[in-house]
Amino acid sequence: MVELLATDPRDRTRRPPVVVTGIGPVSPIGTGVESFWTALLEGTDGVAPIRSFDASRFKVRVGAEVHDFAPTPWFHRTDPERRGRAAQFAVAATRLALADAGLDATNGLDTRTGVAFGTTSGEPREVERFNDGLLSGSDGATAADRFLERYPCHTIPAAVATEFGFAGPNVQLPNACAAGNYALARGLDLLQSRRVDRMVVGGSDAFSRITFSGFARLGAVAAEFCAPFDRNRRGMVPGEGACVLVLERAETARLRGARIYAAVAGYGLTCDAHHMTAAHPEGDGPARAMQAALLDSHLTPADVDYVSAHGTGTPTNDRLETIALQRAFGPRAATLPISSIKSMLGHTMGAASAFEAAACCLAITHQQVPPTIHFEEPDPECAVDCVPNHARELAVRVAMNNAYAFGGANASVVFQEWSE
Repeated sequence: MVELLATDPRDRTRRPPVVVTGIGPVSPIGTGVESFWTALLEGTDGVAPIRSFDASRFKVRVGAEVHDFAPTPWFHRTDPERRGRAAQFAVAATRLALADAGLDATNGLDTRTGVAFGTTSGEPREVERFNDGLLSGSDGATAADRFLERYPCHTIPAAVATEFGFAGPNVQLPNACAAGNYALARGLDLLQSRRVDRMVVGGSDAFSRITFSGFARLGAVAAEFCAPFDRNRRGMVPGEGACVLVLERAETARLRGARIYAAVAGYGLTCDAHHMTAAHPEGDGPARAMQAALLDSHLTPADVDYVSAHGTGTPTNDRLETIALQRAFGPRAATLPISSIKSMLGHTMGAASAFEAAACCLAITHQQVPPTIHFEEPDPECAVDCVPNHARELAVRVAMNNAYAFGGANASVVFQEWSE
């Protein structure tokens, strides 16, 4: 028999525990962890008429934008004008998360801190800027230089690394709407293999005409608001923002006396391998991701107290997510508290599951779970307890965060109350 090494992925119990020590949200409903959490519990709706471009030619004209964001205060070492909006969000969220974790970000090069970010679209506004500049007759060479500097999606984690001097592994994961959870999984693996001492993980995406028009042409955008799991739901609402979590091995966090939100117990990653945009009709991939996450965490369905649902508000997605929950949790799926914070934030694309991971950690810390707002009429095809309209006090020891994406990518991450 071959003895399993401490870093063997087959035996998570032999690997060092990893915890969340900092949270940094830049969201349509609030910036900073306190503002974000208060807004979630109050059911604040971040959906409003679009400001960032002229939406008059669209049938639907609402989005969840981060209003009045000024990048300059968040940049201390580098030039924010050389970064796209998603990278600017990422730097701001990182600075917030580091401060929340009680970490000093001014000590120069740090070879033991890594960065992993998820995104759906990268910097689509830079495509628009480049195209508009060419059409208006601006200097094409200058426009091209700026485009190449700001547009590629790898510039998001690169901006974070450059601003804060993080010289460890630097990873960009463009796994669409599951990308934030993929970044969390990557951070967990790197920490448990002891390749790094700290990981800055999360997701970032910027609101844009390109993204909005794509979803609008699919007929997936609701005209007024997002109402996940409601019988009369009409679709999702595109959003933007960034959220960062600071991950450390528990031993490191204890040594420096850090406040711990929760432990990252495990994850499950699957692919439907079914269709580029349509989910598997029996919820196969999402169900397997949840089951794999529980197996990786050495937990059972009965251990889970709360699920942060993907919950986009489209008729098909919510119905299939319900089927997947039923496959993973059996009869308990009907009474297991779940909620979709996309009802408040809109769908923030690659940042979505990072925001939802933050909500799971805060739910464990405060023993409260956020609501699914705009819920009026139950849908027989979505027989779930979606914590309708009002936050709920709940004993949360284990929380699961689900994220599903185009291409059939599914990612479930489990968070657990930290105990020595």
